Amino acid sequence: MKALFLALAASAALVLPAKAEEVTVAVTAIVEHPALDAVRDGVKDALNEAGYKEGEGLTFVYQSAQGNPATAAQIARQFIGDDPNVIVPISTPSAQAVVSATRDIPVVFTAVTDPLGAQLVKDMDKPGGNVTGLSDMSPVASHVDLIKEIMPGVKTIGYLYNSGEANSVSLLAVLKEVADAAGIAVVESAATKTAEVQGAARALIGRADAIYVPTDNTIISALESAVAVAEEAKVPLFTADTDSVARGSIAALGFNYYDVGKQTGEVVVRILKGENPGDIAVKVAEGTDLVVNKTQAAKVGLELPESVLSRATKVIE
Repeated sequence: MKALFLALAASAALVLPAKAEEVTVAVTAIVEHPALDAVRDGVKDALNEAGYKEGEGLTFVYQSAQGNPATAAQIARQFIGDDPNVIVPISTPSAQAVVSATRDIPVVFTAVTDPLGAQLVKDMDKPGGNVTGLSDMSPVASHVDLIKEIMPGVKTIGYLYNSGEANSVSLLAVLKEVADAAGIAVVESAATKTAEVQGAARALIGRADAIYVPTDNTIISALESAVAVAEEAKVPLFTADTDSVARGSIAALGFNYYDVGKQTGEVVVRILKGENPGDIAVKVAEGTDLVVNKTQAAKVGLELPESVLSRATKVIE
């Protein structure tokens, strides 16, 4: 009888599912706004689709630095102490804080415009060490073409940004080069914190035919204040971030940031399954969506051309 019991127990053990591996993925962003939140959600969904689910072996930790670089550094140190399997910093400031804090824990950064300029990696194809990730380098030339298509007479573009964000500084250099080739001048106006965004936007009125906001976390966090200034002055405001169009931008050509998160999550899964992050090439996120806001265009006296409307991924009316 004892032998029979042992045989049945052994048989049952063979058919029972193996216990899921316990893993922890720690995610942090410099601030909360729709684009960065969408990245976070995409990462989590990619993990779920790969079988890593909360309550079933996955601990998913998220913290926002609320726009404060010092808090970003504090979060990074906390994460290092917690020793998760992978850390996912969203945005350049968060990535810089995390990468400078660890040489051991795998890091997959995302929504970083210029990983080389931000000194996160030394080689995009062979990053080495414990770091890899995704770049969201904006198609700036396409942005300028879009502004020209909507505003054929544009002569000056106002660049609204945080001069302390490395990604925004990198994009400014690209914009100046592209705009100069197109015969367009660039006027800068900087805000180093969200409370300064309205004033920085006002500083562009009378100096720029259009305002352009890059993937700058400070400006996007307070975008409504810039939109209000632009709307009152009848100056079109464009963004690189498609999630900002519903918040008052005229148009944006860029990434679907949820998809960026999904692509990031796929890299995290590869690391959880045993790949070395330093052997995974840093990639530029795939996909560009064109989102336009007819209602906002009308408020500033613009009529969007049919050539733009016909190829838009989404039209807000």
